[in-house]
Amino acid sequence: MKLNVKGMTCANCVMHVEDAVRAIEGTSNVTVSLVTNSLSFDLDPPATVDAVIAAVKKAGYEAFDPDNTDNDIAGEEIKEIKSRLFKSLIFMILLMYVSMGSMVGLPLPSFISDNSLVFASLQFILTLPVLIINRKFFINGIKGFINRTFSMDTLVAMGSGAAVIYGLFALGNIIYATSTGNTELAHRYHHDLYFESSAMILTLITFGKLLEATAKGRTASALKSLIKLAPSTAVILVNGEEKTVDAKDVQIGDTFIVKPGMSIPVDGVVIKGISGVDESALTGESLPVNKKEGDSVFAATVNFDGVLYCTAQKVGSDTSFSKVLELVENASATKAPLAKAADKVSRIFVPTVLILALITFIIWLVIGNGLSFALSRAISVLVISCPCALGLATPVAVIVGNGVGAKNGILFKSAAALENAGKTNIMVLDKTGTVTKGEPAVTDVICQADTDLLFKVAAGVEKNSEHPLSSAIIKHTEKIGITAPDVTEFTAVIGKGVKAMYMGQEIRGGNAEFISQNAVIPQDILVLAQDAESNGASALYFSMGDRLLGVILVADVVKEDSKEAISEIKELGMKVYMLTGDAEATAQNIASKCGIDEVIAKVLPSQKEKKIRQLKTDGYVAMVGDGINDAPALTRADTGIAIGAGADVAIESADVVLIKNSLKDAAAAIRLSRRVIRNIHQNLFWAFFYNAVCIPLAAGVWHFAGLTLNPMIAAAAMSLSSVCVVTNASRLNFVKPYSKKYNIVYKHSHKRKTEEFKMQKTITIEGMHCPNCSGKVKNTLESMGLTALVSHEKGTAVIMGDNEIAPEILRFAIESLGFKVVDIK
Repeated sequence: MKLNVKGMTCANCVMHVEDAVRAIEGTSNVTVSLVTNSLSFDLDPPATVDAVIAAVKKAGYEAFDPDNTDNDIAGEEIKEIKSRLFKSLIFMILLMYVSMGSMVGLPLPSFISDNSLVFASLQFILTLPVLIINRKFFINGIKGFINRTFSMDTLVAMGSGAAVIYGLFALGNIIYATSTGNTELAHRYHHDLYFESSAMILTLITFGKLLEATAKGRTASALKSLIKLAPSTAVILVNGEEKTVDAKDVQIGDTFIVKPGMSIPVDGVVIKGISGVDESALTGESLPVNKKEGDSVFAATVNFDGVLYCTAQKVGSDTSFSKVLELVENASATKAPLAKAADKVSRIFVPTVLILALITFIIWLVIGNGLSFALSRAISVLVISCPCALGLATPVAVIVGNGVGAKNGILFKSAAALENAGKTNIMVLDKTGTVTKGEPAVTDVICQADTDLLFKVAAGVEKNSEHPLSSAIIKHTEKIGITAPDVTEFTAVIGKGVKAMYMGQEIRGGNAEFISQNAVIPQDILVLAQDAESNGASALYFSMGDRLLGVILVADVVKEDSKEAISEIKELGMKVYMLTGDAEATAQNIASKCGIDEVIAKVLPSQKEKKIRQLKTDGYVAMVGDGINDAPALTRADTGIAIGAGADVAIESADVVLIKNSLKDAAAAIRLSRRVIRNIHQNLFWAFFYNAVCIPLAAGVWHFAGLTLNPMIAAAAMSLSSVCVVTNASRLNFVKPYSKKYNIVYKHSHKRKTEEFKMQKTITIEGMHCPNCSGKVKNTLESMGLTALVSHEKGTAVIMGDNEIAPEILRFAIESLGFKVVDIK
């Protein structure tokens, strides 16, 4: 479930919303994103959406269903901030002219400049509209202070408010001095009013919020551009006539027409027409893909030149594009592990700043520097402190990185997946369908006669066969332009081969034993064929009458880019394993062609998961696979990477999906992840460094060295800190995941700490039927400080942790979710 949230300004706001929703019985998986202004959560009775909305409202924010409103939070926020800034600037300019114009030689009427009461009163009158225009800071700040849910607004309200209160104190003294004729007292407060500081703080921070909101909007541009690609209308055939309908109204089985330049509305199959289709929205591939009768087409791709008639197969949320969009949105709404450090700091940040400001005020007052100086230092501490930068450091980088991945056909299912992929130092590859094409192809020929005759006979006798190896021969003969002749009396001999009559002679295709019944196989040819078979090829012998025509070798061939992809993976500092159920010789032959470091062969599907678990003791493991038998291993790996054209269960079990079905995307995913991690580290460093340097400076630690910070400059610095973080994250838009220029090679491998495995248990659970079920169990166990690998397919949860947790506690935690714990061992 997802809601939009309005009114959040910093990391503390995010935590307040999360805490308010988590407090509702029946809510789980609560995540709030400051960048996307979204709240995602799961609901179980007795929790309701209305209860969540009410809880968010009570916390001081507004929540609403994005599907039932046309509200554009980012757009409304920018429009509202612009309005406040423009109005504030009008009064701010006048205020600065009055308060400081004479200092820079600007003319000011003597009845203002020489009369302290008029001078001070006019400043207060000009400050008042700025306070009213930006009253939002004070309303939210006071609410937060009362509810002890401190946020950035609390700091701004206290800083600006303290300046106003001091200004009113000074104005009161001036009024008293004027009424008693005490010119010395009036002169003392004449240029010590702080009204301009209060107004300037509000104006500068409003300007900073505008920059921040604009930058935040740009970080989500990848997601917005994806959404815009979704076609709104479709042309379908109804009783032979074309009819334009809403794309959401297309039903499975409908015939839809896609003319040149139109977007394909749903997933389907071509029943008539030939055209090139731009599939870059899904795969990132810029070249058009030719489509003809029988080929699949996908929603949000664009037809180029011909007219296509298609039958709808997947519509609405089931289309490939919708799945991609859902993955991108979900990943943008989740939190990366690195965000936890920032969250912990943000939770205590504002109260700490309030205490520091109070200490600063008291110390300078005790030292004897005067009320004005002490207040100035305290105000500077309040307004320069910035929890916003901490709150934005991780999510903006995750959203931009996730968007870049989506543009290139690399889908990270969560922020954690995006971060964890970069830690990988062991890459494990499945063979069939991952390193190899996953389908047999003709690789070589051992010919006794004319090659054309061999393939002509082979095509003729194999064209009626349903054996997988037969299709490889038929495809090859079509490729080289040989037409399969018509044959008669076709017969399939199970386990041996096929035979038929052609031009009055019996032709045969099959194994050596079957062929040798009619034809003599020379020893040298037999040896060559057996050598090829020992290296993983299948040898198909063909004869015509009593004459051997030759041997066609068929094998699962290595993908064109696998060798280069594995080289790139190794250049990123990773050790590469191949994990396969094939024979040792076959696996070693493929590995030697591709440069794979180590091979683990003859592994049953149930054993793959065990091998991954063993490898995890040596580092962080990424597993790349495509088959159903890879699903347990993908789940067990630190990062499961599914080839996009693979089985649905493999894609469901993985953390990263490679839509383009290319192994080079695995290297690109690691490359992008490491760039995102580096960017997050830079952002967090800037956020922490900024506060570590600026807060002492604002407090006056270096006052004795002549360094002090005016509250107005502090406000400007605070605003710019968030902008710097967002701008730095935006640089990820320029990362090219396929370019080695962006390689980051870790000098030290991410060695898994052995203490992570001090406590390890396997819990057998009944009642988990879907990813949502396993997600609830996983989140509950991880909230207890455990590392959890949960599989609803296997009905198990493997947990690891630093400390032993009693089985009774684990059982209670899981069964409170509505599942049954069968065993813990």
